[in-house]
Amino acid sequence: MHAGLFLRTPCPTLDSPPHGHLGSYSPPLLLLLFIYPLPPFTPHHVPKKNTNMSTSIGPTLLLLLLLHILCLCVPTSFGACSQARRERKAAEVSEGPTASPSQTNGSCGCSSSPAPSPSTSEPNPDDFPNLKQYSAYLVIQRFKQTITCDPDGVTATWVGYRPCTYRGFYCDSPPDSPGTLTVASVDFNGFRLCAPTVAGFVDQLPDLALFHANSNSFSGPIPDLTGLPYLYELDVSNNIHSGPFPVAVLPLSNLVFLDLRFNLFAGTVPASVFSLDLDVLFLNNNNFNQPLPASLGSSPVAYLTLANNGFTGPIPRSIFNASRTLVEVLFLNNKLSGCLPYEIGSLSTATVFDVGFNQFTGPIPWSFGCLLKVEQLNLAGNLLYGEVPDLVCRLAKDGSLANLSLSGNYFTSVGHSCWELIKRKVLDVRQNCIPWLPEQRRPLECWRFLWRRKFCPLFPYIPCSLPKCAPKPAAPPPAGYMTYKALHQPPRN
Repeated sequence: MHAGLFLRTPCPTLDSPPHGHLGSYSPPLLLLLFIYPLPPFTPHHVPKKNTNMSTSIGPTLLLLLLLHILCLCVPTSFGACSQARRERKAAEVSEGPTASPSQTNGSCGCSSSPAPSPSTSEPNPDDFPNLKQYSAYLVIQRFKQTITCDPDGVTATWVGYRPCTYRGFYCDSPPDSPGTLTVASVDFNGFRLCAPTVAGFVDQLPDLALFHANSNSFSGPIPDLTGLPYLYELDVSNNIHSGPFPVAVLPLSNLVFLDLRFNLFAGTVPASVFSLDLDVLFLNNNNFNQPLPASLGSSPVAYLTLANNGFTGPIPRSIFNASRTLVEVLFLNNKLSGCLPYEIGSLSTATVFDVGFNQFTGPIPWSFGCLLKVEQLNLAGNLLYGEVPDLVCRLAKDGSLANLSLSGNYFTSVGHSCWELIKRKVLDVRQNCIPWLPEQRRPLECWRFLWRRKFCPLFPYIPCSLPKCAPKPAAPPPAGYMTYKALHQPPRN
């Protein structure tokens, strides 16, 4: 036999049978044997004519033997491969995908399938430090989906199982759960985020104590906040909130700081707002239009700004009730009118009193000479007339007065102490009716006004003693005051 015709090649199975097994021979080679059979063995010493019958049968027996081997090999070899595939499939179903094709034995195509990617799911509460932080996480993620602009990429930090590390969020222990950290403060000031509403967010953080969102683009009404028993500071200024005054703040018994300035709120402010136990109330730069309520002064508010709205009517005499608490008050640029009440002189703690650019008329009450702590006194742009009281000008010497603005009125004379303030440019009396001073109104304009002026009684009553005081240090410029700072709108975009 030719030695190279029977080559052993392993069957393409996961496990090849041992060498020498019939099934280990390649079927194509056996077919070659069938096509090219070996010649019969004929001994050279026997003459052909005398050969035995068995010698002629030799090739026939050899062919039968080869056919028998072929029948045994073909089903055995291919059956082994099919069996390997079935066993492989069963293993994948019961155990899952295993090795990659490079790790398998053989090459019959019985390769493993790639492992499926793990499915994403909601985090488990056990992943968080406590259930309060888990609840806050869910609220924050829902709100995150509503944000339509985030130029500084703030929300990119709102990931992971530690909400206390998110930018803009701060944690502390609430009074009812000492030692349990939860989201207690939200400070979005200057983040320039955009969202159609804060409902479903701020009202769903029950342990919130402070919410500051100055200079964003949040809109819609303020949601019901009765579920926030610890909230004491609410600042949604410089946004695009609209609608009526957010009465949702009224039940907040711990609220001391309320800042709604630079929004689109309109209508009336409930009288009860001016009775809230507040320290700061900023309502400037909205569209409120109503008379000032008689409850003005009932609140212990220290910083009050109602500027740049549409408030009407006089300042109620009830402002006297704030005589020991009011520090800065801005009424400027409204539609207020009437006579200045002498009770204003009782504001013994006031450092800023600004009623500029309204429609007040009448003389300045002498009681203004009791405003010994006032530093900024602005009555410009009204319909005031008469003489500028000397007592008021003496506040620059006896008190703390640094700026007295009376321009744009109809005063006809000034007290003796006022001339020095004019020289020092502490007192501004431009565009009045004072003879011999520059930049005054035309005489005809002054005469026409004085002819039809509204009468207001002059109260010479002075509700304080006027001790001589040493000159005070120079007061800061108007921009250094809390209420005047509230008049400046930072950019949102």
